[in-house]
Amino acid sequence: MAKEPVRVLVTGAAGQIGYALVPMIARGVMLGAAQPVILHLLDIPPAAEALNGVKMELVDAAFPLLKGVVATTDVVEACTGVNIAVMVGGFPRKEGMERKDVMSKNVSIYKSQASALEKHAAANCKVLVVANPANTNALILKEFAPSIPEKNITCLTRLDHNRALGQVSERLNVQVSDVKNVIIWGNHSSSQYPDVNHATVKTPSGEKAVRELVADDAWLTGEFITTVQQRGAAIIKARKLSSALSAASSACDHIRDWVLGTPEGTWVSMGVYSDGSYNVPSGLIYSFPVTCQNGEWKIVQGLSIDEFSRKKLDATADELSEEKALAYSCLS
Repeated sequence: MAKEPVRVLVTGAAGQIGYALVPMIARGVMLGAAQPVILHLLDIPPAAEALNGVKMELVDAAFPLLKGVVATTDVVEACTGVNIAVMVGGFPRKEGMERKDVMSKNVSIYKSQASALEKHAAANCKVLVVANPANTNALILKEFAPSIPEKNITCLTRLDHNRALGQVSERLNVQVSDVKNVIIWGNHSSSQYPDVNHATVKTPSGEKAVRELVADDAWLTGEFITTVQQRGAAIIKARKLSSALSAASSACDHIRDWVLGTPEGTWVSMGVYSDGSYNVPSGLIYSFPVTCQNGEWKIVQGLSIDEFSRKKLDATADELSEEKALAYSCLS
């Protein structure tokens, strides 16, 4: 029997990430090759014509899984009946702008989109926030969509997770698919902590610890961390545009693992609502290692945290607490 289509909202759909993301969803990269989808595309009125162009291209691509496209600048129409919402739209920081200016713009965007999701999305809608500041935007969304369970509101740190896997695979000259269980702790910002202390690589003689194979602690606690933290800036410098392809791909990875489950023995990084695990203050959206099963994520418990890591976990939590205070000051 044919499956019912899943309605997937992409905000900022005429932008770079949106343009890379929607064909991936329509092709089944996000929800699997047997799951039909109806795409809901939202963007701001000045982008209406470009948005219509994206819709035309989706029609022209004749994706067998794509059962409909709603392209609109109306937030209520965009949010109605959606099962999954990928929030790519946001206000980017422009030259000369203070963090508070960017935060206040994003607070107002996320407040209105959260209210529309609250009233019009399908029950049990899953939300992924991509637009920066992603963790804090997700927190604002949670605030204004109180009926969406906190476990259903997440932010994207899978891009950072994938970047960390990529760096390890390049350093060791192994397939990226043989590396697993890196962790991104904290904020999707340059304070995040990419952690390989529990990561392993599949080798012909079994699984080996990344730290043992790299055998260079100075690299692992120095260049590796800064490369992952600053990779977005490096891509902007190289491309003169921000990372779109990798962000879109990792958004698909995030939702796919959340909905369809993580492989046995493997965890991924997701920005989720902190319950106080690993002494991270509760009430922040913070990136943890998680496993997923039956559409639910669970924080991996019991991992040992050394002193170096503890400082890094606390520093990124402090930054998130500051961001939260800044965002809430914009609400008043």
